Amino acid sequence: MPAKSKAQQMAAGAALSAKRGEKKKSDLKGASKEMVESMTEKELEELASTKRKGKPQHASKS
Repeated sequence: MPAKSKAQQMAAGAALSAKRGEKKKSDLKGASKEMVESMTEKELEELASTKRKGKPQHASKS
């Protein structure tokens, strides 16, 4: 499942870092805090490794 926006990709990267123990979970905010609890390391890797080229900063609501 590729990331739909740069913001989603960056949040996944932060959550992945916390899941691996490289960053404190208490340092996370917003979406990344939810992602670390609800997603597996493999799912987070897939989101974080998405290419950024052509992605909007934030995904549209629709």
